[in-house]
Amino acid sequence: MKKQLYWLGPAVLLATGNAYAQSSVTLYGLIDVGLNYVSNAQVGRNRDGSLAGKQLVSMSDGGARGITGSRWGLKGSEDLGGGLSAIFTLENGFNLNNGTLAQGGAEFGRQVFIGLSGPFGTVTAGRQYDTESDFVAPYSPSLIVGISGSLPGDVDGLGHTRRTNNAIKYVSKSYGGVTFGGMYSLGGHAGDFTASQIWALGASYSANSFSIGVGYYNGRDPNLASFGNNPNSGPATSNNLGSFGSAELAQSNPIYAGYASAHTFEIYSGGTSYKIGQATLALSLSHSAFKGIGDLEAGPNPRGYHGTAVFNNGTATASYWVSPALQVGGAYTYTRGGGVNGQGGATYQQGILGVQYFLSKRTEIYLFGVYQVASGTNSLGQRAVANIELMTPSSNNRQFVGRAGIVQRF
Repeated sequence: MKKQLYWLGPAVLLATGNAYAQSSVTLYGLIDVGLNYVSNAQVGRNRDGSLAGKQLVSMSDGGARGITGSRWGLKGSEDLGGGLSAIFTLENGFNLNNGTLAQGGAEFGRQVFIGLSGPFGTVTAGRQYDTESDFVAPYSPSLIVGISGSLPGDVDGLGHTRRTNNAIKYVSKSYGGVTFGGMYSLGGHAGDFTASQIWALGASYSANSFSIGVGYYNGRDPNLASFGNNPNSGPATSNNLGSFGSAELAQSNPIYAGYASAHTFEIYSGGTSYKIGQATLALSLSHSAFKGIGDLEAGPNPRGYHGTAVFNNGTATASYWVSPALQVGGAYTYTRGGGVNGQGGATYQQGILGVQYFLSKRTEIYLFGVYQVASGTNSLGQRAVANIELMTPSSNNRQFVGRAGIVQRF
C-alpha cells in the first residue's frame, strides 16, 4: 500500500490509497481568547443574607465567556465504494488561558463519534449534538455573538452548550432543499430501558434566500442525562442543573436550578431566516418544559416543588456584511418562565450588539456587548437576577457583559 503525506495550509491531511479505496485524516481546530467586563458578578452573600456582587474584569477562553470554545480535532473518512464512506470525528475542548480540559475534563468532550455516510445520509454513534439544536440553532443570536447570545441557561438548547452521550444519530441528504434527522440516546440503566434516555428530531428547508427549521427534544431524568453528561457531574443526589450558592459561592443557573427533580425535559423549537442582499434576518421561537418535578430518583428537590415549569422564548436577529471583512449585528431575546404550575415565574430580556472583523479567512477580531434585565421570581423561589449565558449571575436584576477577542482557525 502506497502512503502519501500532503501539507494543506494549516491542516495536515494524511492520504492512504490503493485501487479500491482512499482514506484521509484531517487535523483542525480553533482558538478563541478575549478580555471581559462584567458589570455585576455574584461573590456570595452579605452578612444580612442578601446576594453580594462586584464588577469583574478577566481574560478567558471563548468557551467560558466568548463566541465559541477553543478546540482541536481529527476528522477521518474512508471510501468503501459504491458511494459509501466510513467516517469519524474526535474533538477535544480546552481552556486556552490555563490549559485545562473543557466539558468537565473529558478528553474528547466536545464530540466523538464514528459512522457511515452514503446516498441514504449519515448515521453516527457516540457523543454528539442533538438534532433539535442542529436544525434550529442557525436561526438564533449565535449568528452574531456565538454562545454568549444564548438564552439564560441555554434553556432552549440552541446555544449548543450540551452534548449527548451514547447517542445514535441520523441526518438525511438534502431532498429538494429538505433535510431531516433524528437522534436517540440509550440511558444504559439495567431493568429500565427508558431511564435517562434522550431522543430528538429535526428538519429544515432551504431555497434561495429563505430557510426554515423545526426541532423537538425529549430528555428523561434531565438532571442526569441532559445536564449530567460530563465526567465531573454527580449522581441523582447532586444538582447538575445549577446551585443555590452559599455565603462564599455564587449561584449557578438560578433560572432553572430549582427543577433538578424533573422527570422529563422537553423542547419544541422553530426558526426561520431570510437574506436580503448583504443582510440576514432571523427569528426563533421555542417552548421548554421541566415536567414531573418532584421525582427524587431524578434529582434533589429542596423547594418541595411538584408539577411542571414552562419557559416560552423568542429571539429576533439581524446581521449585515458592511464589507467582505466586516460584519455587524444585533439581537433581542425574550424568555418567560411561568414557574411551577404557573405560580410565580420570571422574565428575562436581552439586547445584543456585535462586530466581527476578519483579518484573513482564518483570523478574526470581535467585540460584543450583551445587556440583560430580569424580573419576577426564579426557580430558587427568590427575586430573579440577571444571568447572561456562561457568566456568573448578577446579584441584582441587571447585568452587562462586554468582550473583545480574537479567533484563530487552523
